[in-house]
Amino acid sequence: MTPSTSQKVVLITGASSGIGAATAKLLAERGHHVVLGARRTERLEELTENIRAAGGSAEYHPLDVTDAEQVRVFVDAAHSGHGRVDVLVNNAGVMPLSKLEALRLDEWNRMIDVNVRGVLHGIAAALPVMQAQRHGQFVNVASIGAHQVSPTAAVYCATKYAVWAVSEGLRQEVDGDIRVTTVCPGVTESELAESISDPVGREEMRTYRSVAIPASSVGAAIAFAIDQPAEVDVSEIIVRPTAGHA
Repeated sequence: MTPSTSQKVVLITGASSGIGAATAKLLAERGHHVVLGARRTERLEELTENIRAAGGSAEYHPLDVTDAEQVRVFVDAAHSGHGRVDVLVNNAGVMPLSKLEALRLDEWNRMIDVNVRGVLHGIAAALPVMQAQRHGQFVNVASIGAHQVSPTAAVYCATKYAVWAVSEGLRQEVDGDIRVTTVCPGVTESELAESISDPVGREEMRTYRSVAIPASSVGAAIAFAIDQPAEVDVSEIIVRPTAGHA
């Protein structure tokens, strides 16, 4: 389906589950056209079909954000198909927590590749498009971990602080035609905890996640930022459970 001029073309990475999927559903319900990217294409296909069955507008493309060329192709496909890229939601992320003394270098590098390089790849692909069309918005999903560090989460928090820092630098560098929003969720229902292979980190997270908000709550925060008038830039949103500490 071709988006109308009243719709925004919204690209979402990590859209196969959790915050990405919830955001896609909500934005489609609000009349936007969503372009979904993730590695698990079978989930993207199901989500796209569900959105279309509910009257929404959606498409999907396979995407590994650690591959800069794949991200460029993802953005270029949306731009070629619709003539514009209004919003890129850099949402893809992983969270294999462990104490530093566990020395899980492969997991550290994976977090850096997905959580940091993935966001940079998105910016590199979409920023020239947005500059040329003289409008656009980046919504970068960081974490409450960008503001507070907890045991087993040092590397994860470092990657999310990097997302916050990159977002703030981008906001200051771009002119008034491009908006930049950082969304920092507290404990949210998602599959991220399933990537924790370290038993200590897994137990820490089980306790930490005893109180969590639904992914749709974070999606609502993202939708709020996107739906503001063009002259309003929501720079940062922290959304967290009312109960608990994160």
